Amino acid sequence: MNTPETLRTLNRTIANFLFEEPSSEELFNPYSTTHPDFDRENAHSIRRENFRRYVEERNRVPSLFVLAEAPGPWGCRFTGVPITSEEQLVDPSFPHDGQPSSDRDAPLKEYSASIYWRVMAPYTQDVFTWNTVPFHPFKPGKPMSIRTPRVSEIKRFTPLLADMLDVIQPARVAAIGRKAEKAIGLIGHDATYVRHPSQGGALLFEEGMRTIIQEMGLEPAP
Repeated sequence: MNTPETLRTLNRTIANFLFEEPSSEELFNPYSTTHPDFDRENAHSIRRENFRRYVEERNRVPSLFVLAEAPGPWGCRFTGVPITSEEQLVDPSFPHDGQPSSDRDAPLKEYSASIYWRVMAPYTQDVFTWNTVPFHPFKPGKPMSIRTPRVSEIKRFTPLLADMLDVIQPARVAAIGRKAEKAIGLIGHDATYVRHPSQGGALLFEEGMRTIIQEMGLEPAP
């Protein structure tokens, strides 16, 4: 397949698996659900379009697949783009653009997203970022909380992960955090472990990703 068709196939693969799945009392699907208390009207459609643009508006198929853990309550939960905040999507200097979906007056921002893109923004055409659990895991009754995904939730999405890797066929896979590393292991794929940037891991994350970028010979965008 050529680049545009590969990227459209990737988007369809994800959409067919996720976009009609309902949310639950502990997992919020940002691509199917608009929350009346936190989202603007038709927010799930905004997030679908943000994600489509993130996938398809590229000039080549990414060679590095980066797997993170799950959407946080201030990032992908409201943008639909992994490890990306509303503040970044509306910033003209950011390599991807999109629309906010929250009902806040000011765009939301996320700590992990700022660290991630500080390192990865120059290489965005060569990098595809995804979440081990693509729904936002929260504590029952606390929709803006965050919790660690369960093993059963990780396993639920490994078929999609395997399909995505089959479409992209990346030269290298990086697993950010142990949950991502476990998911990659469950489908029998090799990955390089990288420390998650949260909870004091920013420097180790940066060192790990820059080592991979250097080893792959990725060039920053002009």
